[in-house]
Amino acid sequence: MSTQSSELFDTPAESEPLAARMRPRALDELIGQEHILGPGRLLRRAIAADQLSSLIFSGPPGSGKTTIARIIANTTRSRFAALNAVLTGVTELRKEIQIADDERRLYGRRTILFIDEVHRWNKAQQDALLPWVENGTVVLIGATTENPFFEVNAALVSRSRVFQLTRLSDGELRRVCRQALGDSERGYGAYDVRIDPEALEHIVHVADGDARSLLNALELAVETTPERFPPPPGEPIHVTLEIAEESIQRKALLYDRDGDYHYDTISAFIKSLRGSDPDAALYWLARMVQAGEDPKFLFRRMLISASEDVGLADPQALPHTVAAAEAFERVGMPEGAFHLTQAALYLATTEKSNATLGYFDAVQAVESERSHEVPRHLRDAHRDGAGFGHGQGYLYPHAYREHWVAQNYLPAGLQGRVFYRPSERGYEGRLRTVIDRRREAQLAATFAADPDELLTYSPVSQEREHWMRRAAGEASRRVSERRAALFDSISIARHLRVLVLGETPSAIVWEASRAAPEGLVCAVIDDSREYQTARGYSEQLAELERPQLVHTAAEALAAVPSGFELSLGLNVLLREPDKAAARDRAASTLIDGGRLALIEDLPAYSTRLSTALARRGLEAELVDRLSSAEEELYANATDPRMANRPEALEQLFCTAQTSLLEARVIEFVSERLLTRALLERWLPGEQESPDATARAGYAATAVRHLNPEQYRAVRAFAHHHLADATIEWSTSAMLIHAQLHRGTG
Repeated sequence: MSTQSSELFDTPAESEPLAARMRPRALDELIGQEHILGPGRLLRRAIAADQLSSLIFSGPPGSGKTTIARIIANTTRSRFAALNAVLTGVTELRKEIQIADDERRLYGRRTILFIDEVHRWNKAQQDALLPWVENGTVVLIGATTENPFFEVNAALVSRSRVFQLTRLSDGELRRVCRQALGDSERGYGAYDVRIDPEALEHIVHVADGDARSLLNALELAVETTPERFPPPPGEPIHVTLEIAEESIQRKALLYDRDGDYHYDTISAFIKSLRGSDPDAALYWLARMVQAGEDPKFLFRRMLISASEDVGLADPQALPHTVAAAEAFERVGMPEGAFHLTQAALYLATTEKSNATLGYFDAVQAVESERSHEVPRHLRDAHRDGAGFGHGQGYLYPHAYREHWVAQNYLPAGLQGRVFYRPSERGYEGRLRTVIDRRREAQLAATFAADPDELLTYSPVSQEREHWMRRAAGEASRRVSERRAALFDSISIARHLRVLVLGETPSAIVWEASRAAPEGLVCAVIDDSREYQTARGYSEQLAELERPQLVHTAAEALAAVPSGFELSLGLNVLLREPDKAAARDRAASTLIDGGRLALIEDLPAYSTRLSTALARRGLEAELVDRLSSAEEELYANATDPRMANRPEALEQLFCTAQTSLLEARVIEFVSERLLTRALLERWLPGEQESPDATARAGYAATAVRHLNPEQYRAVRAFAHHHLADATIEWSTSAMLIHAQLHRGTG
């Protein structure tokens, strides 16, 4: 048994408080701190073997720091001395060091020196202890409620094992309470104490992990309930919730962490955050914290809210909440209430979006619809690329100027489906138009025609050719460029009635809807697949904001009998043999004074393959012959596309009923990838007999100007120097802005 030089560990007398009387005397009586004193733990083994080195216990009040020191005092064979840093200083320390030195020299016995509240000593006082710990004169056991790495001399900390004690759980506090009620010698086991369950729960919750606070409240409740204590033998002591409230001097909140009120209160808290009401959020937060709710639970719910109710409207909401939760883990209560509050106020006051719920729409699509194959261009090319063509046609976004290119990533059966619907708030609102335009460009890539289709020769199906052109990314880029030029050139009042015509109307209708939100936008989409895809995409919009989608211009006029004030279109005339009739059909939907704004491709004014080959060094004679073939091809009067020339289009709109407001040619220059597949379509191999199967394609025209040997030479040169190369490529289109005048001419 140890000798003690302080009254700190004297045996409690009957008159002492219950918390002092009930202090555990051995490890088996200790409740809590299983993480450091459970069976087999290092500290437990060291205490049992009486082989302690210097220790520092850090933890909140009532967690057992002094209790563990008392157990050590009761079990060690070393001399045990105790000082309280609040009441003592260097003078008392020196006396203890002198005794410890004598004990070691004269009797060979160690001294364990316990210093309670060691952080209360200043640096000089702590420094006075350091040499004696270092030379082994004393084994230090320090106790502190502060962080020892900040409040205790770093040299002392480096020579000690630091053990972090935690607040007792509610279950452990109940065990402490039952232990006190059942102990006849030190507690109330000799009395008939009856405590209502809600009274016990109130004391446990308000004690908040502090065993000393719990025992003090229990003592007050038990010993003040009867008229006098101890009561006459056999007289019961009944502790009710009201008595428990008075004993611990805090009103019990109506809150059951496993019942309805728990869920109702957390629901009110989350709805207050979602509703951007910081005052209500703070009220419900305080109510739960005061009722003993686990702060970790509150942070879990706020972390969910940061993504569910805020999301990308404020991308900082989630990291901000995570940071607050991590800070709370380091600090704990009561100061951790600041971190709870900061997270709650941030979530309550920032922009909101529930767009992350789009995930569940995607889940529903996965569960309710048939399985869709991964598109070939998205499949892993490393394993099956050679045998099955997996990965072929994939466009690497970083190879493009804006690190983005229009290509479809959804399965074919889901193209046009929208799962993520960005809000108009905050960061997400700034992204919304970008996201929408990219989606629209992807849809346009699905249905846009290739401006160089006249160059195409291939005996395979048009559907496959269409896919290959989409994969090359040219159609979507072309449409995006022309759409931008169209909308940059005209002014659209927000209230106008607008009709969209021509090629790929779904590429233009959404931008028109944004330009005329208080008006009406209608699109004529004759392609059934494009129509269905556009219909599905429009469902993301509110009903009043959706454009009207029809199959014919007659249906558009039926929907808007008064006519439209503006008609927009891409290549309304390009493929029409009778361009005057096509012009009249477009104008027929307009009111008197209505305007037409069109972008018409000029195929004859694009970069020619002969020019690209000349730049790479093709023999001059071969360039000349190929150029002659191209002149013949582009001069083909029977091809309506070749009739799309600037002078002809200008003349088309200079009539009695239409006045030309603007007409200008726009050149588009971009980097174009000439894939091997594209070159093969333009200049197929001999086994495909271009002169026998093609009617008016590029190759069929070329073989009329090149003999077989020359054709093979041109083809080989093109594949060697241009295949999979990116070159500068220009195309041209004409912007036409005209006004209709009815009743004249």
